[in-house]
Amino acid sequence: MLSTRQGDDPLKISCVILTMGNRVPELGRAVESALNQSDGDVEVVIVGNGADVPELSVSIPEGSSASVKTLRLGHNAGIPAGRNRGVEECSGDVVLFLDDDGWYADTGLVSHLRERFSTEHDLAVVSFRVMDPDGGTGQRRHVPRLRAGDPERSSPVTTFLGGACAIRRSAFLQVGGLPERFFYAHEETDLAWRLLGEGYRIEYDAKTVMYHPQVPPTRHADFYRLNARNRVWLARRNLPWPLALLYLLNWVVLTLVRERSSSALRSWFKGFAEGLREPAGERRPMAWNTAWRMLRLGRPPIV
Repeated sequence: MLSTRQGDDPLKISCVILTMGNRVPELGRAVESALNQSDGDVEVVIVGNGADVPELSVSIPEGSSASVKTLRLGHNAGIPAGRNRGVEECSGDVVLFLDDDGWYADTGLVSHLRERFSTEHDLAVVSFRVMDPDGGTGQRRHVPRLRAGDPERSSPVTTFLGGACAIRRSAFLQVGGLPERFFYAHEETDLAWRLLGEGYRIEYDAKTVMYHPQVPPTRHADFYRLNARNRVWLARRNLPWPLALLYLLNWVVLTLVRERSSSALRSWFKGFAEGLREPAGERRPMAWNTAWRMLRLGRPPIV
């Protein structure tokens, strides 16, 4: 069931930024890009994920009702748990998730988002276009669709980028937020599939631009293990069993074809086994008409 905001007041915008406290200049730049939005008045919530939030030399623009809050978690609870705590702390109708080493390229981004979310009541998520600040071509994974060759083309999608997006807070809470057991990898897709099941839309909007340095996801020590484990959990939690089997078989084949490193494959299959063995959390398989809708959007839930 879709949820909408009543009344004619402008939508309030919040921005949740996770940090480990080790990127102080970058964090300051991220916060300033949110505070300096024209017609913005953004509420910034910085979550220290098992670390103190560093002192920042940023200031609220004169005449703005923007604000900065900080929250420290006692340990590194992972990306989905950290963002869930940030959403609990903020009061915006729309929540932006921003990586602490990213920043917004355009001061009109919030105004554009406020207009979209105010008029498109079935819109749950806008996934941003991520650009390389050094002028590189960007990374294919930053365009959340199969046909990713043209990043300047906006389109409906079936997933989104967790650190480069805006989410309707009521929809986020309606489906239970991000799955905290995932810790890192595919938590956005889990949320996206549940939102699609409730009838919401997810859009990749090329007009919403965020800058982010080009860094490979494999820099994370547990990338392959968590990637595989969470794919299994994603299927177990959200797919009818015939689709779950097809989805997992497809990713086993794709991984064997694409990956040449024996150590990476060992880590991936270790995670795959963990995903089969360990509890995945609440199972709420999507309806077949949701799977059909995803097929018509160009990405059936088997790839």
